[in-house]
Amino acid sequence: MQASYWRVSVSHTVPSWANGTLLNHSVSMTVTIQCDPGEATKLLYDLLYTEPIKIVLMPGCSSVSTLVAEAARMWNLIVFSYGSSSPALSNRQRFPTFFRTHPSATLHNPTRVRLFQKWGWTKIATIQQTTEVFTSTLDDLEERVKEAGIEISVRQSFLTDPAVAVKNLKRQDARIIVGLFYETEARKVFCEVFKEKLYGKKYVWFLIGWYADNWFKIKDPAINCTVENMTEAVEGHVTTEIVMLNPETVRGASNLTSQEFLAQLMSRLGGKNPEETGGFQEAPLAYDAVWALALALNKTVAPLRAKGWTLEDFNYNNKEITAEIYRALNTSSFEGVSGHVVFDAQGSRMAWTLIEQLQGGSYKKIGYYDSTKGNLSWYGNDKWIGLGPPADQTKVIEEFRYLSQKLFVSVSVFAGLGILLGIVCLSFNIYNSSIRYIQNSQPYLNNMTAVGCVLALAAVFPLGIDGLHVHRSQFPVVCQFRLWLLGLGFSLAYGSMFTKIWWVHTVFTKKDEKKEKRKHLEPWKLYVTVAVLLAIDVLSLLIWQIMDPLHITVEKFTKEAPKEDLDVLIQPLLEHCSSEKMNTWLGVVYGYKGLLLLLGIFLAYETKSISTEKINDHRAVGMAIYNVAVLCMITAPVTMILSSQQDASFAFASLAIIFSVYITLVVLFVPKIRRLITRGEWQSEQQDTLKTGSSNNNDEEKSRQLERENRELQKIIQEKEERVTELRNQLAERQALRSRRRPSVQNQNQNHSVPSSQAEPPSYSPAMDKRSLPPSFSNSSNLYQGEGKLSRNNCHNSRLPLLYK
Repeated sequence: MQASYWRVSVSHTVPSWANGTLLNHSVSMTVTIQCDPGEATKLLYDLLYTEPIKIVLMPGCSSVSTLVAEAARMWNLIVFSYGSSSPALSNRQRFPTFFRTHPSATLHNPTRVRLFQKWGWTKIATIQQTTEVFTSTLDDLEERVKEAGIEISVRQSFLTDPAVAVKNLKRQDARIIVGLFYETEARKVFCEVFKEKLYGKKYVWFLIGWYADNWFKIKDPAINCTVENMTEAVEGHVTTEIVMLNPETVRGASNLTSQEFLAQLMSRLGGKNPEETGGFQEAPLAYDAVWALALALNKTVAPLRAKGWTLEDFNYNNKEITAEIYRALNTSSFEGVSGHVVFDAQGSRMAWTLIEQLQGGSYKKIGYYDSTKGNLSWYGNDKWIGLGPPADQTKVIEEFRYLSQKLFVSVSVFAGLGILLGIVCLSFNIYNSSIRYIQNSQPYLNNMTAVGCVLALAAVFPLGIDGLHVHRSQFPVVCQFRLWLLGLGFSLAYGSMFTKIWWVHTVFTKKDEKKEKRKHLEPWKLYVTVAVLLAIDVLSLLIWQIMDPLHITVEKFTKEAPKEDLDVLIQPLLEHCSSEKMNTWLGVVYGYKGLLLLLGIFLAYETKSISTEKINDHRAVGMAIYNVAVLCMITAPVTMILSSQQDASFAFASLAIIFSVYITLVVLFVPKIRRLITRGEWQSEQQDTLKTGSSNNNDEEKSRQLERENRELQKIIQEKEERVTELRNQLAERQALRSRRRPSVQNQNQNHSVPSSQAEPPSYSPAMDKRSLPPSFSNSSNLYQGEGKLSRNNCHNSRLPLLYK
């Protein structure tokens, strides 16, 4: 609507029929057009206080209609608009005498919602100019799309500069965009749209259809985009427009068809371009507005005559005549050049909506929508830049990340070879369990170690199984296998080694009087220790699985763009075995096993220099514990950090298991196999078992007897040393007493006596000491002889006095 202003004050002869008789009434009315509320206010008061009296006011724009219609009720005036579309004007409490042949802007919204549903869009965005008409329209649209299950994900507004609003639409990935603004602002918006590349096959714009057809080609100093830029940016947008020209050839109340009216209008323009003529599209609405008013005034003749009044009796205080005109307009229904004219309870025109699309720089009709009946008449000639209507948002394709199959196969081969090695070592140990060298290594504990290694290696396979191999419903079972195989394998393999090193440390770090009780190894105690460690693991795993069972959780990563030029994003997903309190359970398990590993390292270090035939491979066990502990304490936190990287996490965990098992099996069993093969001990042991069985038993008995004798002698030595100390104290006391009694003798003794440290007590007799000692007594340095045997004839009586020096 151009910002022009004109006023017509005429005496118009209105055709009127009453009881079949044509009546003529001279009625004054004023028509105003200008979208300036300030000018409208001035003009309103000029009209009211100048003759003749006005019956009807006819503003054009919504901003002017809002002001005039709200004030007109104070003078009992009917307000009739042909170009106001603001939804706010439908408020009967605020505008009680307002009517319009231009439908409300909200009439576009049912059409828009119907198109959203047709093209399968459930997510839209809006951008509006901050004026009342567009704000009210958008509020109504928001209610309608909410009822239809459609979301307005982005809502932007601007006053004069749309640059920031358009950038926000781009940043928030708006695709289906409804624009509500006047024509001048539309050019600003689409100049920014071109700059932000917010157009093309990914985007659809919905605009108001009452702009001029060449609105985007008009040169505008307010923008810095060329016509070519604007044409490129607006291509493919959809408009919804109130049907302002009846598409059917129907003669209405004016006895003109829509095409005849249009021809007469063009002749009145005198060859002017309709696209450059402001208000050209609303001309049918203005024409029908005059006819609606004329027909309504005709309707008032009979009711007013019955009351003894005529229209000429109207004044600004006469509410009865205003009420009759209101009733007549409210019940209007006729065919006009713009279509069927009828008003709803709010005084708004009910009409069809025309749907057009800009194709190749010109608008093409693609359908009509009758909101009163919900009928969509579709031509099927809509045209898109892409293969079809774009998606309402970037389509996200979920894509699960799976373990590299090459890595899985490679690791599985090493795990399989490790299982084979474990079976070989187990078979070797069982077959040669009767050989003394194998017996002294506690073969049953070694068997447990081999079985635990096999179970730990078997856990590698479920560690690599993911959604590529099994269905999601079966994945929790795989999670259980992982947990139980690792838990039981660790308890058996590490628990048996820990038991050995624990026993060695316990025996050889105790006091001498307790060693004898512990050196007699009772194998059942070792087995009980392993069973306790195993029971702790089984119990903790059972509690975990009963209270907080494992299930599948899906981790989402940052969306990725595909390599191809597609309007999609890839949403990477990764499946994890998890539970509600996963961190708590892992903390408990890792804490317990970590302490066990640290204690194992400490015990292995403490017993590295100890040698015992009862467990002849404890040094190898210590070496295996070092390697297992280091690998486990490094791998556990690393795998937690790399849990989002399936290949790296699997590689660290599986290789740590494989290296631990290989090192354990090689360190424990390969030396035994090598010794039996190179020395042939498995043959000599079998041949000499019968010959040496009794002699071995005798040697062990003699060794135990000698050890007991040595301990008895050590006790005797300790007692004698205490006796010598006591005697020396007595000697010193006696010498001090004598020196006080005989001073003279003391002076003489200072010149001739021997040192007191070499003197013997008066009561001392070497023979006495010889008789008090057993025959087998000798110097402590000679108590232990080669082969651990004590000779009873190595005690010389002449060396016994040395004990008292």
